[in-house]
Amino acid sequence: MKVVVIGNGMVGQRFLEQLVARGGEHDITVFCEEPRPAYDRVQLTSYFSGRTASELNVVPERFFERSGITLRLNDPVQSIDLERKRVRSARYRDVPYDKLVIATGSSPFVPPVPGHDRRDCFVYRTIEDLEVIAAKAKGARVGTVIGGGLLGLEAAKALKDLGLETHVVEFAPRLMSVQLDDAAGRLLRRKIEVLGARIHLQKSTREITEGTGRKHRLVFADGTALETDLVVFSAGIRPRDELARAAGLPVGERGGIRINSCCQSTNPDVYAIGECALWEGRVFGLVAPGYQMAEVAARHLLGEENVQFLGADMSTKLKLMGVDVASIGDAHGSTPGALSYVYTDEIVYKKLVVSQDRQHLLGAILVGDASGYGTLLQMVLNPIPLPRHPEDLILPAREGKAGIGVEMLPDSALVCSCNGVSKGALCAAIADGCTSLGALKKNTKAATSCGGCAPLAKQILDAEMKKRGFRVNHHLCEHFAYSRQELFHLVKINSIRAFDVLIARHGKGRGCDVCKPAVASILASCWNEMILKPEHAPLQDTNDRFLANLQKDGTYSIVPRVPGGEILPEKLIVLGALAKKYGLYTKITGAQRIDLLGARVEQLPRIWRELVDAGFESGHAYGKALRTVKSCVGSTWCRYGVQDSVKLAIDLETRYRGLRAPHKLKMGVSGCTRECAEAQGKDVGVIATEHGWNLYVCGNGGMKPRHADLLAKDLDAEQLVRFIDRFLMFYVRTADRLQRTSVWLENLEGGIDYLRKVVCEDSLGIGAELEAAMQGHVQTYECEWKKAIETPEILKRFRHFVNSDEPDRNVIFVAERGQVRPARAEERDEQLESA
Repeated sequence: MKVVVIGNGMVGQRFLEQLVARGGEHDITVFCEEPRPAYDRVQLTSYFSGRTASELNVVPERFFERSGITLRLNDPVQSIDLERKRVRSARYRDVPYDKLVIATGSSPFVPPVPGHDRRDCFVYRTIEDLEVIAAKAKGARVGTVIGGGLLGLEAAKALKDLGLETHVVEFAPRLMSVQLDDAAGRLLRRKIEVLGARIHLQKSTREITEGTGRKHRLVFADGTALETDLVVFSAGIRPRDELARAAGLPVGERGGIRINSCCQSTNPDVYAIGECALWEGRVFGLVAPGYQMAEVAARHLLGEENVQFLGADMSTKLKLMGVDVASIGDAHGSTPGALSYVYTDEIVYKKLVVSQDRQHLLGAILVGDASGYGTLLQMVLNPIPLPRHPEDLILPAREGKAGIGVEMLPDSALVCSCNGVSKGALCAAIADGCTSLGALKKNTKAATSCGGCAPLAKQILDAEMKKRGFRVNHHLCEHFAYSRQELFHLVKINSIRAFDVLIARHGKGRGCDVCKPAVASILASCWNEMILKPEHAPLQDTNDRFLANLQKDGTYSIVPRVPGGEILPEKLIVLGALAKKYGLYTKITGAQRIDLLGARVEQLPRIWRELVDAGFESGHAYGKALRTVKSCVGSTWCRYGVQDSVKLAIDLETRYRGLRAPHKLKMGVSGCTRECAEAQGKDVGVIATEHGWNLYVCGNGGMKPRHADLLAKDLDAEQLVRFIDRFLMFYVRTADRLQRTSVWLENLEGGIDYLRKVVCEDSLGIGAELEAAMQGHVQTYECEWKKAIETPEILKRFRHFVNSDEPDRNVIFVAERGQVRPARAEERDEQLESA
């Protein structure tokens, strides 16, 4: 059978793989208008953060050669002759077919405003588009995206990654208007603007003209304007149906090749799949429905008459400019009689849409925290009854308690929508010998596209392995057949103080990049020894090796500790004098400290010697340790304050400074419930009331924000410190490698109620032991930088070249806003050439 496929995007490639996997003799020719075979458009933004075109490639190695498929790159099809059953391409003669598959995808919609075709106005669709945008961005300062939907925000992330001042222009009154409601859209806008992008809503672009200060001027219908250096159109997509339309195949009023449930057009020998296809009046703009169409078309082409495409779930979970966003099912509550449950604060927005009888989940919206996406999606897709109190699914205090459990999922439950993998298929693969998540991915392709289903797939794997009598493997790595918790206890009980001793007694081999830093953290937590002692130094990550954060240009940052954000004028003067002396960039951080950036490695000891002499100590900005304790001015100055938050913050930071943990730790102390220190977004948060202190735990900001849970209230200072001691040491002992307190709590059986019993009620009888361990840390604390500059052996490592004291000549700065910044690539090249 002669099969011709027009298009080699993700969906076209999936069709080929499905066809080849099912066997048979086929003469297959594939036409691709791009210069490279299929790549992952879903992850296209990652191209700007370092992933290469080859890393984005989704074609298995030597796939076309092994399958005998003819691939025509850089060769767009120009016409289809339905009567003669031939296609004509730009570079090759006519190619005949028995079956034709059109997988031409979609093209970006460019609003037909005057000036849309000016130079430096782009679309965001292919790697070639990205390469041109990246090249133009080098000489630009301001970039603007027209379109505030999924694709628009992806494009905005790309412009931010290129270092541009970024604007998003959206016609609708909110971002992602198709997926989100007004409240969710407002929170998403606030979060994205905090990240540095400017959002312009309800703006209709009337024309694009010559700018005065920048290259372009966007003139809006309301009379306002915006100047920018480059414009990226990402205002939606349009099906690529022009070949079908010219050939006489019926298309929809708004585009799309009409297909039936077998993915056939009105011509039974011509199939259409993916974003170019129109099924039941709908075009599906996600990759998962396209994959389903690809499988249906392949199976039907091979003679399976009963296979059908019956629509697809359009739920989606993604990270937009670092913000988790998810939309599931009937997110807007359009079902008659639907009811809604909403939880919102300044960090997250969660909404459930349930049936009128409160028995079934119809849809959901998650912004800021999409960790519940897998559970909620399965409850929408499968007839799983809601818990008695549906709000338990989204309320923070009960997070993780009202789940469905993987055992309740039917075998038909679709776990991986991208690749159409059900729970039953995963269980079958496990029964056939897949005993790790990697093997499960390879065998079923689950979690190999967007990756969103990986946690659920791992839960199913663990549950099935336990059913079969296997002990679930929580080994740290191939060198240690123990979990981090087990290694911690081995180190503590056996008084092991060196990695070599631990691996000789309880491991094998020489260790790796996984176990060495993990063991280094455990040793530091247990014994609080200098991390750059000869036996410990080789275990550390890059930042810990130099007691500083490595920056993108090869220089380092210096962040002295400023407990509670309180600093003497004399110390401010020292920091300013050092910045001038060494030409450092200075910035006040979001954690009430001063960051000095741009120090070369050989300068670090000299700078820190002056800082230590002035009374500063290491701020541990580089370590998995306590970073800061943020505070407001409290009752000392504020007319609303009810407790002295500054004194408490300083006391806490002084007590817990240098504490090494599985992940970094941040704290906050607010002097009243107005919460100016944002304590409820910290690992440990303390809020003053008229009756004492309320203690919150396991919150965090970052890539996956989480609201902290109330652990205890109305505490005096002594109780508060005792509970924090116990909480921190319990976390240090029991958390997994690189596990934040928020994730640790979500995985802790019994959740916040169990943690409250352990910490506040001493249900395990280990309270005194945990307090003693913390007191041992407090008594043995030493400033790492003070120790480093007093130890000649350690100072030897602070040089750029092993055999020379010469500095790195490739570190080049340019002036901007009265300070220095790292030179861009073209600026560095220019200075090096003129040197």
